[in-house]
Amino acid sequence: MPTVLNPYLGFRDNARDAMTFYQSVFGGDLALSTFGDFNASDDPAEADKIMHGMLTAGNGLVLMGADTPAGMDYTPGNNISVSLSGEDETELRGYWDKLSGEGGSVTVPLEPAPWGDTFGMCTDRFGIAWLVNIAGAQQAPPA
Repeated sequence: MPTVLNPYLGFRDNARDAMTFYQSVFGGDLALSTFGDFNASDDPAEADKIMHGMLTAGNGLVLMGADTPAGMDYTPGNNISVSLSGEDETELRGYWDKLSGEGGSVTVPLEPAPWGDTFGMCTDRFGIAWLVNIAGAQQAPPA
């Protein structure tokens, strides 16, 4: 198996809701483990919080996330963005619509970009910034 890069998102007390939402966007299988499952916290209030979540979509996308324990610093949304890029316009626009929809906001509209692709930026209802890049038609090199 090759080395892969997976986004890992941190939340404060709503990782279960967020990861379930992302499953509704991308489909796939969602595995959630709590702090209680592994006796990983002495705080009973954290027993049902998500220690590790992993969403594996059928098309190969993998997204991970967890609740940040109360004893650790948590600053939402300012230190990560997730980039989705590819050539399947229907698939990528579908993701865009769901991520920027209900409770989300558009930072940069999904429209033709100076580099020839279609590009947009949005923030979902959980404060995560997303970049979507749809590859444009490839031009033939000059003869």
